[in-house]
Amino acid sequence: MKKTYLYWLLLPGLLFLAVFMVIPIVLTIGSTFVQNSSFTLEGYLHFFKDPYFLKILLTTLEVSVVTTLVCVLMGFPTAYYISQKAPRRKGILLALAIFPLLTSPVVRSFSWMVILGRKGLLNNVLLGLEIVDEPLNILYTPAAMIIGLVHLFLPLMIISLIGVLENIDGDLVHAAQSLGASRFSAFRKIVFPLSVPGLIIGSILVFVGSLTAYTTPALLGGKQRVIATFLYQNAMTLNDWFLASVIATIMIVITFIVVGLLNKTAHKLNPKG
Repeated sequence: MKKTYLYWLLLPGLLFLAVFMVIPIVLTIGSTFVQNSSFTLEGYLHFFKDPYFLKILLTTLEVSVVTTLVCVLMGFPTAYYISQKAPRRKGILLALAIFPLLTSPVVRSFSWMVILGRKGLLNNVLLGLEIVDEPLNILYTPAAMIIGLVHLFLPLMIISLIGVLENIDGDLVHAAQSLGASRFSAFRKIVFPLSVPGLIIGSILVFVGSLTAYTTPALLGGKQRVIATFLYQNAMTLNDWFLASVIATIMIVITFIVVGLLNKTAHKLNPKG
């Protein structure tokens, strides 16, 4: 009886998700296979045969993958350092780590435009130190998008990792060291495998967020198109909702593929997890 009551509590949330998320997604995907009242794959064939469309897709994947890797490389040591601190200091450091989430992506993107522009702070410093002879063209490139996306999603990676790292029993590391293992070996064989779930969750959040981000790529990428800005252009500017639905479906499929691959990787790295 008690379990039945708990299931009923799920009903409002399930109905909300079904009406406002599941049904619209199913209708969007279904519309890509119907044109002029007949079944068709023309939308997908047209997309994957067009070099311009493929270039946008590859640029998006490149930016998303590099952003995820940079967040892993920067987020893991940061999260590990924070997780080893006393509760009071840990709270302060965690608040500082997630502080960027409290700032609008638009504000952050405009800040990076000021820093990365040809007459921006970065180029002024490099020219003043005579490291470069002329301003670097960073703004409105994939590199600028990656910088903005790392700033945007790095806190998510840190939060995901801290939740796992702080639950790893420190006695396991001390026991390994007492048996002759070096600190690096103890980290590689104990801490890293146990942190894989947080690493996978953080990677999924960062990759999917980078894949679907619109504001940061639109402001920092300029004419550089990614799949999210391309979708917006087709839907709102060109009013081509059929192609926009095809693009949205491709984004959904890529998301599921990446989540599946990362989950398989997690099971291989941590079979007991």
